[in-house]
Amino acid sequence: MNQFTVTFQPDNIQVQVTAGSSVMDAAQKAGLPLKSTCGGVGTCGRCAIKVLQGEVQVEGSHLPLRLKEQGYTLACQTLIQGDAIIEIPASSRLSKHQILLQDKGRLADGLTDSLASYPLEPCCETITLSLSEPTLTENASDASRLLAALRKEQGREGELNLTLLRDLPATLRQAGWQVDVTLAREGRDIIRVTPAGSTRSFGLAIDLGTTTVAVSLLDLKTGRQIARNGGYNRQAAYGDDVISRIIHATSDDNGQEELRHAALATINELIVTMLAGAGIEAQEVITAVVAGNTTMIHLLLGVNPKYIRLQPYIPAAAEWPPVTAIEAGLAINPLAPVRLFPAVASYVGGDIVAGALFTGIARKEELALFIDIGTNGEMVLGNNDWLISCACSAGPAFEGSGITCGMRAMNGAIEGLTIDPETYEVELAVIGGGRPAGLCGSGLIDCLAKLKRAGIIDRTGSFQEVATPRLRHTDEGAEFILAWAAESITGRDIIISEADIKNLIRSKGAVFAGIQSLLKTVALEIEAIDKIIIAGGFGNYLNIPNAVEIGLLPDLPAAKYAFAGNTSLKGAELALLSWTAWQEALELARKMTYLELSAGNLFMEEFVSALFLPHTQLELFPSVANVTDMDRREG
Repeated sequence: MNQFTVTFQPDNIQVQVTAGSSVMDAAQKAGLPLKSTCGGVGTCGRCAIKVLQGEVQVEGSHLPLRLKEQGYTLACQTLIQGDAIIEIPASSRLSKHQILLQDKGRLADGLTDSLASYPLEPCCETITLSLSEPTLTENASDASRLLAALRKEQGREGELNLTLLRDLPATLRQAGWQVDVTLAREGRDIIRVTPAGSTRSFGLAIDLGTTTVAVSLLDLKTGRQIARNGGYNRQAAYGDDVISRIIHATSDDNGQEELRHAALATINELIVTMLAGAGIEAQEVITAVVAGNTTMIHLLLGVNPKYIRLQPYIPAAAEWPPVTAIEAGLAINPLAPVRLFPAVASYVGGDIVAGALFTGIARKEELALFIDIGTNGEMVLGNNDWLISCACSAGPAFEGSGITCGMRAMNGAIEGLTIDPETYEVELAVIGGGRPAGLCGSGLIDCLAKLKRAGIIDRTGSFQEVATPRLRHTDEGAEFILAWAAESITGRDIIISEADIKNLIRSKGAVFAGIQSLLKTVALEIEAIDKIIIAGGFGNYLNIPNAVEIGLLPDLPAAKYAFAGNTSLKGAELALLSWTAWQEALELARKMTYLELSAGNLFMEEFVSALFLPHTQLELFPSVANVTDMDRREG
């Protein structure tokens, strides 16, 4: 097929692509990933680009009229038919995320001491052996000699992989027959044979999220954290949510392999960078533990995820057998065992089990609600007697998807704001401190609360007629201008539309409906909850009073709320360092009851009731109702 040159500006990067390739694919090949919340089917309008020169074929476009008039097309719908020069605006680029590697805000009581509750017993152990040197009369093979010493000195059986056997003769002789042998704690696999006294042992904890990936490097001998690293998940080029990715994996000929490669490219780049910075060789990393949602683990392992999204929503597996790093595709010691956190169901995955492990909710008598708000609002309610979990389809709105000027938490994202109730002027808090490019999840919640408080929207999310040029009516509906074009990075107004607001209300309603569904299933009231633990990057930057004010979270005293940070990564760290913790994680997943919200009418009834600010039942939000009544009296 014909090959054409695509030049991307302002980067001045060139790539060769075949005729008919999309600009989206060309940008991916050039290492310039673009925003795409729809998986490249042309419905989200995020990947806007300009064709400066060249022959292209533009398919159907869902771009807003204002962008079309400025000469934009969609990268995923623009096909290369000749040499071309393409401009990628800053607003379409998937730039660096604000990855949650260190905690911000207050932590739940005792969460920082989780490791102290478990013994330091990594999933792999290193044993020093003294082997007898062979002679003409004592001529057992090198492998037999090693395995015999292991049985004699440690009472353990072992098995040698062909990879180790290839280097074993040289290793034993160079070591003077004094060697360190690394074994998996469970089973007979020998992972590494090295000269005695020279061995360092490290492990990786990996949080494979839908949006971001975080990796932690730990010293297995001391339990000390050496480094952490994080970045966006390159699978985002195929869609923001798991459903989009499942569709891509199961409908494109090479889709499943593309998604697996994207996940591994993300993880391995983080690993290589981190190891280089720490002066550690890949061979010295002898084990890894991965926590991720059910779909992410299927895609990482190359397992068909098709039936996760089809009723009755069944995954291929909930518990995964240990695999080696070479089988998983991780850039560490190829024989290193890789353990994957078990899932509870298709939409309550290993990341939630890891969070439940780290927070210790199954070890305490107090009734705790653990919530991780992302594309899905996953939550666990319970204590040391019982646990019940569910996942509500909140949609990706809180991650910026489906919102006109929404974006992920990265430089340029509005993460907070204030609105003057008299002049309606806006002050913005922007990640990185520069000019705004859009709104991330925490900014969207702030915005919704402040619009309602200033009287700009009513309880249904509809705009009220207020005297300000920031409120305008367009062919696409009413919208409020948060930042004028001259103030923004993009050179376009940063707005929130009435449609955006209704989308956010549906998302917050789904989360609160999920909480209510869990409580009603076990016949408990909101007041029975002793602690609410908010997890994840979004939760870590969440303004709790604002979240209560819009009806996202229960109206409970602030002292009952706690941030726990990236509990998926922290749970993986626990399981990496302690075999006891790993076994507990397996039991947690097995004992957790799963409530399927699509079965029956309970969730839908709660969801409809939650489609107001804060709720149709104001008695559920007494602090907000009091403010509303006071505002009404003052008006």
